[in-house]
Amino acid sequence: MSKRRYDSEQAMHVIADQAAILFAMKGYAGTSIDELARASGYSKGHIYYYFKNKENLFLHLALKGMADWAYKWERASANSQTATEKLYKMGEHVMNNYETPLLKAGQELAADPNTKPETVQQLYGLAVTPLKAYTDILLLGIANGEFPPLDVEHYALLLGAWLGGLCSFIKTLPQEQLAYMFRDTITIFLREIQRDPRT
Repeated sequence: MSKRRYDSEQAMHVIADQAAILFAMKGYAGTSIDELARASGYSKGHIYYYFKNKENLFLHLALKGMADWAYKWERASANSQTATEKLYKMGEHVMNNYETPLLKAGQELAADPNTKPETVQQLYGLAVTPLKAYTDILLLGIANGEFPPLDVEHYALLLGAWLGGLCSFIKTLPQEQLAYMFRDTITIFLREIQRDPRT
């Protein structure tokens, strides 16, 4: 690898790391490119060279965050043999990995009427990653006979809504109670898919 390429990758890494810190501390609107230039030690020109604009930079960080979520899920579920085991693991995973430092800044950006529609679409598109994980678990359960034939898309969305709804209590409930509620949600979900009247 040439020194020029190494320096380029190093610059992107430093800029992205500093941007993540600033976005988490000050929010999306509260973080300026001038401030990022001071924090990173790179000029505004460098920042715009690597990232077209502030929205593009935030999307880069959001996509990386979701890739990290997927990687952690892959590791957390590696030893789970059955779909049922994977569902319980998923409940734990969502509870422990829902709140990210950039969550509020991302919600702020998505709610801003001045944000480009394609940016908002990409932010909402991040939900595809957990939905695919839910879908894969359900398909595994059907394939190995744990679950009856299901409307997989329907139940993946339902699972996402249930787990996502519980996440709103992450800061207000004691950890032990929260963990119980996530486990109980998976138990109720499993009971529901076993008795689905449409199958």
